Amino acid sequence: MKKNLFAVVVTIFLAFVFAGNAFAAGDGSWERVKKLGKLTIGIDDAFPPMEFRNEKNELVGFDIDASKELAKRLGIKVEHIPTVWDTVILSLKSKKFDIVWSGMSITAEREKEIAFTKPYIMEKQVVVVKKGNKKITGLKDLGEATTVGVQLGSTSEEALAKLNKKFKEIKKYDKNTDAFMDLKIGRIDALAVDELVGRYYLSQKPGEYSVLKEELLSEPIGIGIRKEDAELKDKIQKALDGMFKDGTMKKISIKWFGDDITSWK
Repeated sequence: MKKNLFAVVVTIFLAFVFAGNAFAAGDGSWERVKKLGKLTIGIDDAFPPMEFRNEKNELVGFDIDASKELAKRLGIKVEHIPTVWDTVILSLKSKKFDIVWSGMSITAEREKEIAFTKPYIMEKQVVVVKKGNKKITGLKDLGEATTVGVQLGSTSEEALAKLNKKFKEIKKYDKNTDAFMDLKIGRIDALAVDELVGRYYLSQKPGEYSVLKEELLSEPIGIGIRKEDAELKDKIQKALDGMFKDGTMKKISIKWFGDDITSWK
């Protein structure tokens, strides 16, 4: 009887020891990245001013600058991997890259699939039309005679659905650059898009486009991470918090937007 009791006690003790070791080891996500010496990031490389290619085909933008600074603070390098936005969550979950840092809206549906950092920007969904469009001056003018463009995999389509309106067509694009081109030549009447992108195109192409005053949707922007990579998320969040505290995020925001539009909660 005593031997059996001793065996039970030993078994319980060993179980606690192994459990403790497993807990101490964590999920290994940060150690994996640290060992490789780089953080791989999924992006949409045609999403100005967050991330896009300049005339030299170099990746530039708000997220590019912020991610490089964060990687520097972590003592590692960064590799940006362009991906089709419509499959970005699937690509993240299948481990094609470590995180998604590309102006990604935090939504309830996405949170079912992946984890997010705290928001670093508060974003809006807006509608852009050609400058001088007298038929569409507000959201009330969108309807059955309107062809509206959206980016595949974006929250723009969800924002349009909240209007509870029928459209002639919702035309979907892989890249916003193509959507803006079609808007310019009249293939679509309006474009639902992130305000950051819309405002950037207005600044780069003065006189070509205008943004309707009413917003479609307001939403937070965060960094997407696999749910099982809790240690990596914690490491990134701490570095990001430091960038807010010392004013680095504000500085990067002013560079790309002319103002501090970052959000820290």
